[in-house]
Amino acid sequence: MAQKLDGPNLLPQSGKPKQLVVLLHGFGADGNDLIGLAPQWASVLPEAEFLSPHAPFPCEGAPFGRQWFGFNGRSREQVLAEVRVAAGILDEFLTEALAARGFDESKLALVGFSQGAMMSMFVSLRRAKEIAGVVAYSGRLFAPESLATEMKSKPKMLLVHGDRDQVVPPEAHPEALKALLAAGVPAEGLLCPGLGHGIDEEGLSRGIGFLRKAFA
Repeated sequence: MAQKLDGPNLLPQSGKPKQLVVLLHGFGADGNDLIGLAPQWASVLPEAEFLSPHAPFPCEGAPFGRQWFGFNGRSREQVLAEVRVAAGILDEFLTEALAARGFDESKLALVGFSQGAMMSMFVSLRRAKEIAGVVAYSGRLFAPESLATEMKSKPKMLLVHGDRDQVVPPEAHPEALKALLAAGVPAEGLLCPGLGHGIDEEGLSRGIGFLRKAFA
């Protein structure tokens, strides 16, 4: 059963936050997986609050962990239908998080890994107001053919992918970049040599540099 999202967070040492970075984990993990990035990135974004919500559904492939959507034994259409359900839940969570802090979209950035990257791209492109930016690690762009009718904003995006990714094929990286750029989205990419389905130091460094510029 779907539920309102919650998960760990990290407040800025300086006191009241002025920016919000939402970290979206991958399949079979939970919010505790990515919140570990927050202390490292807080030194570069000292005024940011980091939120790392647990995905809304129990993981179908493990006795623990969460998922944004299922994919085993499903058609492309069925997967996309589940993505849309999760997108509605995430979109509501983001709207409420911004309202609770008195922020507008320019103070919000999304960072996602794998399924979380896919959700970051899908939701941000369909929000009525443009967020500061999206960092998408090891993801794919869902339903690029629907951007012409569904896209409402064009946030800055950084797509990072390993060229040895065994879970989300490396081909998903240039395909997503090509579709985003064709739609007028200011997207840039980083293909990490020798990297599988994960995040390396180069990707982390590019990601935090991207966010600092996006908020500036």
